[in-house]
Amino acid sequence: MATALVRDRIQEMVAEAIGKARQEGAIQLESMPEVLVERPGNPDHGDFATSLPLRLARATRINPLQLAETLVGFIPSAAEVKKVEAAHPGFINFYLEDAWVQSQVEAVRQAGDQYGNVPSGDGRPVMVEFVSVNPTGPVHVGHTRGAVLGSALANTLDAAGYQVTREYYVNDAGTQMEAFYRSVYARYREVLGKDFEFPSNGYAGDYIYDLAREIADTEGERFVDVEEGQAVRQIGDVAREKMVSLIREDLQEIGVSFDNWFSERSLYGNQEYEQAMDLLRENNYLSERENALWFNSTMLGDDKDNVVVRSSGEPTYFASDIAYHYNKFVKRQFDHVIDIWGADHQGHVPRMKAAVEALGIEPDDLTVLISQMVTLKRGSEVVRASKRTGDFITLRELADEVGSDACRYFFLARSPSTQMEFDLELAKKESSENPVYYIQYAHARNVSILNLARSRDIDWSQGDVSLLTDPNELNLIRTMIRLPELVDQMARTLEPHHLPHYAMELATAFHWFYENCRVISANAEDNDITLARLKLVESAQIVFRRALELMGMTAPERM
Repeated sequence: MATALVRDRIQEMVAEAIGKARQEGAIQLESMPEVLVERPGNPDHGDFATSLPLRLARATRINPLQLAETLVGFIPSAAEVKKVEAAHPGFINFYLEDAWVQSQVEAVRQAGDQYGNVPSGDGRPVMVEFVSVNPTGPVHVGHTRGAVLGSALANTLDAAGYQVTREYYVNDAGTQMEAFYRSVYARYREVLGKDFEFPSNGYAGDYIYDLAREIADTEGERFVDVEEGQAVRQIGDVAREKMVSLIREDLQEIGVSFDNWFSERSLYGNQEYEQAMDLLRENNYLSERENALWFNSTMLGDDKDNVVVRSSGEPTYFASDIAYHYNKFVKRQFDHVIDIWGADHQGHVPRMKAAVEALGIEPDDLTVLISQMVTLKRGSEVVRASKRTGDFITLRELADEVGSDACRYFFLARSPSTQMEFDLELAKKESSENPVYYIQYAHARNVSILNLARSRDIDWSQGDVSLLTDPNELNLIRTMIRLPELVDQMARTLEPHHLPHYAMELATAFHWFYENCRVISANAEDNDITLARLKLVESAQIVFRRALELMGMTAPERM
């Protein structure tokens, strides 16, 4: 069930006013302008506003304020809108009708768990590919930020009506995997007391030893007497699957799951790598020089060409990425692909865009979001290393210390394009200082109020929402009904980091309502307002649950 947006209704009203004004000669415009309606920062300026008169002043040669006043006269009346006014220097402000605001309590109750869903995606297929860590070690804190971002973004796109596929690209080919396999093989021989030589480019950390010991416990000496190259491949297959399983389990610890785990190696097994290269060759984007095969990305605006096949004949990671995006767009025909990469991949974006264009795909159909670095702090102290790995802090270590909900909230609360500090001490506080606690406590308070009403056999289904006239009640409802607009906005801009801030505003509005409006009164004379307020509490619980669900957080019923 999709929620209709009052913002869209107001945009239609403004467009209708412009059309009438043009028709009657009040303004002279060659074409209809785009109408943008936004929520003003100051509530004194209404629930919605448009700056269209300011943008049209030059084209119409009319003073912006005068133009706003003219257009106000053409705006049709609507049940949702109480007042429309022109404001200096050239805005049109819209104030919602209290009766309509009150009625949204019933709209939320009727929509239930579907509240906040919007139809903007119209069922179009979109892929969100995120995390995609080489299976050479556990997921660390830096990867966790991208994991949370991708998960929340996919949830938002789902709510906006897209057909979403969440995908993890398993980089199980190339030199890094070979180094991982040889590292595990060396530790495996060490565990069994055999001679071993640890590779110079090998992976250190206790987790490699633990993995090798686990393989030795289950497989015994099966790989000892096998020719080394074959043994490395065989033990590598076992180690890779175990590591992918560990990565999957760690991500599930913070509520991150995938619809598909795509193997890089499959691109070579099913000929898609060759097909992608053939397509580039047919379009004259490949050339051979210096004993290597180059992608001529400068033809598409990149600052340099890039090697796709080394002089050794081995494909580069870039070649695999080209084949992978060929699979996404050409084979599986996604309308839009969103890749979430770490900060160390930022320089890779232009050449990936060029490669997509060379494959005959509209470059704007690929969006790459970069997740910046994370610094862990415990109070004022920077946390630099993990006891288990020797260098990086793992996702599981972080989740074990602060919990899944805190991981998700704090990683999501900042735009991914900015570096962030994660305060471990704040994330564990059980007080209003901790936004996670503050928001979840508001939801638990909703549940507690409704449970108290049920214990007293209070049936609020017949409550009259028109009695909700207190400013704190109306403010809470106004905050609640912003969720569908926010979902629509985040799906369009791919910015789910607005969700935590919205949840905080919702929690603040609810706590203010609770402190100033007694919900369940012992006075029989207050029975009608009790029933109305219980309806409001019920609808608020629905919105809290939806907001927490979109963030991938739990909605506890007691704290």
